[in-house]
Amino acid sequence: MTGAFEKMTMSDGAEISVYHVQPEGARRGGLVLVQEIFGVTEHIREMADEYAADGYEVLAPALFDREHPGFEAGYTGPDFARAVELARQLHPFDLSLADVQTCIDALKAIGPVFVVGYCYGGSVAWFSATRLQGVAAASGYYGSLIADAAGEVPKVPVILHFGRHDHGIPMEGVEKVIAADHPNATVYVYEAGHGFNSDRRTDFHEPSSDLARERTLELFRANGG
Repeated sequence: MTGAFEKMTMSDGAEISVYHVQPEGARRGGLVLVQEIFGVTEHIREMADEYAADGYEVLAPALFDREHPGFEAGYTGPDFARAVELARQLHPFDLSLADVQTCIDALKAIGPVFVVGYCYGGSVAWFSATRLQGVAAASGYYGSLIADAAGEVPKVPVILHFGRHDHGIPMEGVEKVIAADHPNATVYVYEAGHGFNSDRRTDFHEPSSDLARERTLELFRANGG
């Protein structure tokens, strides 16, 4: 199943693009898939399609559409610099959470809703579990903001995936999350670097990627999906 971009009105009245894929076969639930800093790239869209093949109706909002409509970046050079500028300076993080909440609300009438996010989206997934409403469970991949918010308490089951060799997220930070010992949170550490889930990146590590995805699907299925 291949999805398509649609326009969706967010809580602030802005209209942004959302990549939407209908599930194949029996519908297991809804899923909000949250982008890396690089936008709703081909890689993000492919992952949305894959989750749809597993039975999930997927919404992947283009979070930076207000500041840079249609943004899709590469992983180096000026593209990378622009992605960092959008994520860290121009786009309010709380607005990303609000947009994810809008997507959750659009899906929740017809079954459980889950959140999965990567890099920037990994942090969003964590805060979705601690702050948002209507989330059944969440899976966050290598979110750099999680360690500083380890004291927040997840309201729903959440699993977190980190690479032991991630130069941007030191293990001290990951250990801080582990030490918080939240009953609803499970932290997995893989022998991999940052971005190990993406086959477009130099740190792609297929065994870790496959295992993390398996754990994510197990989480969803254990919580109504």
